[in-house]
Order: sequence, then C-alpha cells, then structure tokens
Amino acid sequence: MTQQKNTRMAHAIRFLSADAVQKANSGHPGLPMGAADIATVLFTRFMKFDPKQPNWPNRDRFVLSAGHGSMLLYSSLYLLGYKDMDIDQLKNFRQLGSMTAGHPEYGHAAGIETTTGPLGQGIANAVGMAMAERKLADEFGGDLVDHYTYCLAGDGCLMEGISQEAISLAGHLKLSKLVVFWDDNNISIDGPISISDSTDQIARFEASNWNTIRVDGHDHEAIASAIEAAHASDKPTMIACKTQIGFGAPNKAGTAAAHGAPLGPDEIAGAREALGWDAEPFEVPEDVLDNWRIAGLRCTHARKDWEARLADADANVRGEFERRHRGDLPAKFNDAILDLKKELAEEPPKKATRKASQAVLEVVNGALSETIGGSADLTGSNNTNTSQTAAITPDDFSGRFVHWGIREHAMAAAMNGIALHGGLIPYSGGFLIFSDYCRPSIRLAALMGIRAIHVLTHDSIGLGEDGPTHQPVEHLAALRAIPNLMVFRPADVTETAECWQLALEYDNGPSAIALTRQDLEPVRMSYEEDNLCSRGAYEVAAADGDEAVVSLFASGSEVEIAMAAKAALDAAGHATRVVSVPCFELFEQQGEAYRASVKGTAKVNVGIEAAIRQGWDAIIGSDGLFVGMNGFGASAPYKELYAHFGITADAVVEAVQGKLSEAAE
Repeated sequence: MTQQKNTRMAHAIRFLSADAVQKANSGHPGLPMGAADIATVLFTRFMKFDPKQPNWPNRDRFVLSAGHGSMLLYSSLYLLGYKDMDIDQLKNFRQLGSMTAGHPEYGHAAGIETTTGPLGQGIANAVGMAMAERKLADEFGGDLVDHYTYCLAGDGCLMEGISQEAISLAGHLKLSKLVVFWDDNNISIDGPISISDSTDQIARFEASNWNTIRVDGHDHEAIASAIEAAHASDKPTMIACKTQIGFGAPNKAGTAAAHGAPLGPDEIAGAREALGWDAEPFEVPEDVLDNWRIAGLRCTHARKDWEARLADADANVRGEFERRHRGDLPAKFNDAILDLKKELAEEPPKKATRKASQAVLEVVNGALSETIGGSADLTGSNNTNTSQTAAITPDDFSGRFVHWGIREHAMAAAMNGIALHGGLIPYSGGFLIFSDYCRPSIRLAALMGIRAIHVLTHDSIGLGEDGPTHQPVEHLAALRAIPNLMVFRPADVTETAECWQLALEYDNGPSAIALTRQDLEPVRMSYEEDNLCSRGAYEVAAADGDEAVVSLFASGSEVEIAMAAKAALDAAGHATRVVSVPCFELFEQQGEAYRASVKGTAKVNVGIEAAIRQGWDAIIGSDGLFVGMNGFGASAPYKELYAHFGITADAVVEAVQGKLSEAAE
C-alpha cells in the first residue's frame, strides 16, 4: 500500500470515531484520532485474524487497555468487515442496547477480546493471554498454537499500579509474543502528564526485562519496522509511539480538550479540511473501505491451513484441543468427584478446609488437564499445589503452577486473560483479606461471565495471631455483593469437594472459595450422590421431634459451632435444626418452595458466621439473631479470639434462650 492509501485508511478510523462521539454527545475522540495510524498498520499488515471466523483459536489477540478509546476498536472492526459491527452500531455508540458500549465489553461483539475501561486491567489481561498462548503451545505444539498478543495502553494504564505488577511478571517469564503499544500522547483528563508524572517509561520497561523501541506513532513504516523487530525479540516488547491526541483537530489536537468530550461540529469540520477528508459523517469512500475489507480477508488462507493441520492431528489431541476450547469438562470428572466423596464418607477426616482443598485439587488436577494453578507467594498457606502442578518457569512452560509473586492485582487480571484466551481454567491462591487487591479483576470477570477460580484461605479471625490486618471481617459480604460471582464457604472436606465441583462447572462467571486455616470437625458423615452444596443451603441436622423451635444457619467453620449449640439446645428441651449455607448465590437461585422449606418455621432463627451480618437477613430475617463480628479482630490464638468475640456454642445457646424467654413473657 502507498503511504497515501495508508493515511486515508487511518483517517477512516479518525472520522468514524469523531463522528460517533459527536452523535452520542459523549465519549473520547482523542485516542482514536491519535492512535489510528498504529491500528491501521497493525490490523492491515500484521494481525492474524479472520472476521468470518472471529473465534479462530489461533488468531492473534488485540487488547485495547485504554478502553475509553473504544471507538478505535469499533471503527476498526467495522472497517475490517466483522459482521456484528455494522455502521448502525457506530451510529448508536453509547446507546442502550447497542454493541458499542462506552468501553469495550466482552461478549457484545466479535473481535472484542476483553472488557476494559478500568485502566491497567487490559495490559494485565494481555499478559495472561500471552501466558496462555505459551502454555498451550508447549502442550499442543506450534502447529496448533502460535500467535501474538497485542495491547494498546495509554499513560493512565501505565500509571496504575497494576501495570507494574503485570509488566514485571511478563518480563520475568520472557513472554516474547507480547507486544504493547504505548500511546505516548502526554495528555490525561487534567492536562499534560507532566503535572502528575515524570516516569521514564522506557527505562521502567527495560528494568523489567522488556525490549523497548521508540517510534513516531504517525509514521506507518516506522511502526511496521518496530513490530517486525518485536517479533524477532526474545523478550516482550514495548513500542513507545509518540502521538498527538486528537490528531487533525485544528484547535484541540495535543490538548486535554480532545480527550474526553465531543470535539464539536466546527472542530470536526476543521479536521476534515485539514486532513482532506470530504466524506460525510459515517460514510467511508469506496476505495478506502475496499482496502480495509481486503485487509480483513488476508488471513483466510492461514486460517484454513490451520484448520487442515488440526484435522490432520492425532484424534486424541484434536479431541482434547477442541473440548478444552469449548470449555467442556471431561465425563470422567464427575465420576472422580463421586469416588472422592465415597472415600471421604468411609472415614470422614478432621482437617482445615484449605488442606481439604488441596486433597480435592489432587483429584481435580488428575482428572482435568486444563487447570492451571498458582499462588501469590503463599503456596504453603493456600495449598494450591498438587503432585501434577510443576512450576512454570521463564524457560519451561510445561508446568501447571504459576508463582505469581506478591502481585495479587496482576494475578487476578492475568487469570482473566488466561480464561478469555480459552483452553485453560485458571485458579489462584491468596488470603481472603487480600481479595480487596483482586476485587476489580474479580468484578470484571463477573461482568464478562468468565470462569476464574479464587482460592481464598485464612478466611476469618480463625487465622489467629496475625491479627486484624489479616483477619477478614467484611470481605465475605463484599464479595457476595458482586453480581454473578459465586462465593463458596465449605464446612468440611466433603463440602469442599462439592464446592470445587460447582466452581469448575460454573462456566458463566468466577468463583471464590473461602477456606479455613484451622482444622474443622467433619459435618457430612455419610455418602450422598447429589451435590448438596448445589442448593446453596441445606439441612445438615434435623430437629429431634416433630417441629424445630430453633433453626441455626451457619457457613464454613461455624457449622461445627452450630452443631455443638444444637446438642446443648436439644438437651435443654429446645428442638433445634442446623442448616449449612455454603453458597448464598446458589440458595437465591432455588425455587421459592425449597427456600421456604430450608428457612423453616422455627420461633428463633440464628445466623452464625465469623464475619459481619450484612446479607444474612435474607435468610434469618431482620428479627433473627446473629452471632458473628461487628468490628475488627485482634491478635491472639484463634480459640481465644472466638471466645473473646462471643462466637461459640455457649454464646449461641445464651442468645437463643434469651430470645425464647422474651417471647414467653
């Protein structure tokens, strides 16, 4: 292509973007106008993809980390011929029901690889995608898995702390098929970057073991040469592209005024005149559109060649590859869990649920080849490693365990990238208290509806001496508040097995499994083929006699407290039942009749959980009793803490008897 053709193709992105933002009277025109040349070179000369088969597993991935510039992506997808993205979608930018949301949303349209907008998330997603590519290439070979991950990041992405966690991990792992374009336009919402930051980004990336290249972000041949150099590197590459935000706008280009608001009719008209663009809004000259559509078809042969290689592969390899990319679990998985439950019923063990989880994972990782585990430098505490999970290293990706280091932010976001890539199911380990560091990524996983499993141990004051800085109190409620997230808190080994099964089978969102540090008595003493935890709450101990006077509802480590309280209350003549509540979200999904039967009709309902009350009233009622926490914890051995904070069987009995006495008066 001639330079003039390339430039006109870039102008198509610029004006589709500016016009869409203007029509919506909302959005960010500056980045698409400034980065249009980068996108044009990448999509028309280097990216491997096929709009006719947008989910081709061996396609290159593109992540717009600077998600506010979403019209750059939407315009490119339209120009390249993606069926989902027609001109009406661009005209309805940021409107209810359109695919063109204010920030790119995974699942809205083909070609949107992840949901971005919270700055820094995208670059960490891209790291996860590059990790998945390298892992699957090691497993299935370069004939089936061989592609790049490209990411466009802005100044804001690089200022967010998550970016440092992500780039240091990528550099350490030598993810050479990861290429990040830095849109170096020196502008944020408040003005020049210099008012808030003076970081030498080139030096920063080089210190993190990256290859770096600096180019004029409007010079197509310089951009192309940089990408070629990136492909030849044995490190991840950051290409610093010096651009002008709002390129072409006569008065606002290079200023914060081009960043986050429509340019205005006069400014857009001036840009049309300055850049020689005569087309009306949402119109693209036929020759320019033809060039884009031809570029969209240039990888058809590569995709067909790949399909032929897959068809020629060993039948077992092909079947495994296809199953894993569909996200299906093998038939043997359910049988493996049932066999484990039978074994546990024969001799129910007393152990902490974090150790129970490791025992379950030994079975899971034996049955599923696609699981990839890890821990944020807490492997010995989280117990997320098993005999099948050798460590992944910079020079050997044959393992199935990631030492994430102390990088909870990037860990959770990269897990999203791994899940989005396909072919792998990521799970990680951390302390429940540090779910705060993971929360933005967990929320985005829930929004996207992707399977990522967070093992969160040391789930209460039961962790003991580390004290209130490490003792989660509000965290269960905070996680339960995230829509589409399953929060599991199992009470013993059998419940742990069932919760793991549910988390792995839940392919429409993420899961969090909260686990104890302290040993717990077994609750489930007999084999049940049904997964009782799938109901969210179920009666684990019925009342003696015809009708319960007291219903005790508890989760996790407090179920054993409820069982002890039941024994005492029964002895005192108060017929008591115990309900285990391993998952609020699944209980809410049950039918009204089942929920009513579990809640029962007892005179006194009690919720027991070493956490705050928030959320429990949906089960116990606003007049129910709650035995738990209403403030922060303290540093002491865990049994002393439970006594100090009144989370004991005796405290439950006392509260119940007090309530019954009041009712009798």
